[in-house]
Amino acid sequence: MKMKLNGAAGLLVLLLALLSGCETATKAPKPGEDQAASSPAISANKPEALYKSNCMTCHGGNLQGKIGPSLAKVGGIRSQEQIADKIQNGKGGMPAFKSILQEEDIKSLSAWLADKK
Repeated sequence: MKMKLNGAAGLLVLLLALLSGCETATKAPKPGEDQAASSPAISANKPEALYKSNCMTCHGGNLQGKIGPSLAKVGGIRSQEQIADKIQNGKGGMPAFKSILQEEDIKSLSAWLADKK
């Protein structure tokens, strides 16, 4: 004997089955905990991880440039403050990251890039 489910019940069963398999890969921050502190990829102590997750697509895995310019020697032509300003506000084809990255992350990333000479 076949059992038929009406449309709403079938949709509910499908939704529950899909949701039961969902699990987030990252831990949600505890109340009062800084989100950047709970995520290792977004940490002021990890500028390389910040670069890989936010900049590598346009500037290349080795800072060589792709869509965006090479950053291999950016510290030789721009100060840390200029680099931070560009990351925060963008310009030309570069998007602004001030609403994406935290201030500490921008400082860490800009200091790391300023050392590239």
